[in-house]
Amino acid sequence: MLSGLGRAVRSGWPRGGRQPPVLLCGRAARGRRGGRPLPSAPQVWLWKHTGAWREQVGAPYRALVPSDEVTIDYRHGLPMITLTLPTRSERCQFTIKPVVTTVEAFLQDVQREDKGVERAEVFATDGCKVCGATSMEVLLRNDFTLVINNIAYCVSPPVKDKLSSEHATEMEDIKSLVHRLYVALHLEDHHVRKERELLRKLDHLKEELLPLEQMKARIAVNANAKTTRLLWIGLALMSTQGGALAWLTWWVYSWDIMEPVTYFITYGSAMAFYAYFILTKQDYIYSDARDRQFLHYFYRKCKKQHFNVERYNQLKENIAEAEESLRRLRQTLQLRLPVQEIKDKD
Repeated sequence: MLSGLGRAVRSGWPRGGRQPPVLLCGRAARGRRGGRPLPSAPQVWLWKHTGAWREQVGAPYRALVPSDEVTIDYRHGLPMITLTLPTRSERCQFTIKPVVTTVEAFLQDVQREDKGVERAEVFATDGCKVCGATSMEVLLRNDFTLVINNIAYCVSPPVKDKLSSEHATEMEDIKSLVHRLYVALHLEDHHVRKERELLRKLDHLKEELLPLEQMKARIAVNANAKTTRLLWIGLALMSTQGGALAWLTWWVYSWDIMEPVTYFITYGSAMAFYAYFILTKQDYIYSDARDRQFLHYFYRKCKKQHFNVERYNQLKENIAEAEESLRRLRQTLQLRLPVQEIKDKD
């Protein structure tokens, strides 16, 4: 069968290309003496196929698959991985916390224990590399391949007995109790750290807001002065109009002549107020009209002086949120209440 496999592989080689390594498995890969492959055993190479055989890039590793090189046992409920360190040829045990420990942390422990380990990786049975962020609890559910330097070890974790429903409920209660104890012991320190972070954030935001506040104050003073000037001009025009109508009524013409004139002036004013409502969708109220004119002057001045109104509003919102978080943090009785309920109580 192997010769047939060799012919099948050779038939697909490119003419003049380099002969690829042969994929073998079985006893030829398991013969060893003192941790090294026998001289008479054929050399076995494993490749991760990423495309055509031509111009393969990658470092092969020799596969040694002894059953006793890497073992996994459960002691006191925790898995213990025992393997042989390549430099000193010593057996070393690594205790794993399945929920907390990741694959990357386990490989770092192996490299930290033996400085001669330059390459440590974990592959699934289908040849895909296992991500370093994968939990060891997930990894130990299936078989996997552990690669140390150029040697690959096929690892078969033992089947762990499934917990009964009562035991699982008890374990969940214990985890919940441990979590509550941890929160009770570290909650005060967390509050202190969070308060310091919020204070630093507030100081930074206020520092950034200070020049914008100064520029806004100057622009607001200028816009307020223009708006006030416009109001006084309106009062002067209305006084001039009233004086002119009185002069024309008593000194130049009579009331019979000026009465239609005053009627059309009043009707024209009503048309002007109605046009204001159509344009602004608001009633002509003096305070609202003044605020509208103030904002008109303010934004026009901001555009001239390149004042970033959006950034100013964003900083004000961030400061308000930080102050609200700081207030909730300092009020321990209201710490667990939503923001809306706190506002309702206030």
